[in-house]
Amino acid sequence: PALKLPGITLVISPLIALMKDQVQALHENKIPAAYLNSSLKVKEERQIKEDVVNGKIKLLYVAPERLMKEGFMEFIAEQPISLIAVDEAHCISQWGHDFRPDYAQLGQIRKRLRPPRTVALTATATPEVRDDIVRVLLLKDPSVSVAGFDRPNLFLEVLTVSGDVEKRAACVQLAQEGSG
Repeated sequence: PALKLPGITLVISPLIALMKDQVQALHENKIPAAYLNSSLKVKEERQIKEDVVNGKIKLLYVAPERLMKEGFMEFIAEQPISLIAVDEAHCISQWGHDFRPDYAQLGQIRKRLRPPRTVALTATATPEVRDDIVRVLLLKDPSVSVAGFDRPNLFLEVLTVSGDVEKRAACVQLAQEGSG
């Protein structure tokens, strides 16, 4: 959706490593994306902000803590945001397995930025967590989609080995076959 919408999509993501992986994958597909987080040098951050202002970025990844940082809200409020995407939205809820207090402020952030669209995504939301997400984000009559957790591309297998040498050989074999 970010590529079809005008302006930028602000992706709120909890982990620096996750941001880096997702932005790298987007770059590999020639999609203009960037992240702003504490891993950047001042010069890099300045360049990314300039690229955002000049319309060179379609997806901008930030942690919820970044939104609370002095001066950042003023910067982002001046940008044409078409969509806010909240990744790992279960972090909003104290019932979730990964509660992050700054996620609890995202409803107020939405209220200030007034994006025309918001999507909250998580793979781990109980009914209580889903209710919290809707309440905290101040969503009015949202469309809620719940899918099962069956992932046919994943399987669990236990290999019995005896000793470190066999264990290393099994790990090498798994690495050659894919993830393990």
